Amino acid sequence: MTSSSNVITEDGGRQNMYASEPRMQIDPEYTAFSKEAELTNGRWAMIGFLSAVVAYLFTGQILPGVF
Repeated sequence: MTSSSNVITEDGGRQNMYASEPRMQIDPEYTAFSKEAELTNGRWAMIGFLSAVVAYLFTGQILPGVF
């Protein structure tokens, strides 16, 4: 195996361009999920869970009408 600056060539002739891990790039302006979307998702999850508990209390079935 031969080595130069950041390229390693193995015995089969294949090159590994990233012999050492490249530095991670972090973009502070990246906003994949907005705070409003996360709050809305959490609220809908709470409503769904509460609905499932109430349905179970009234019917005694986990999925009413299915089983």
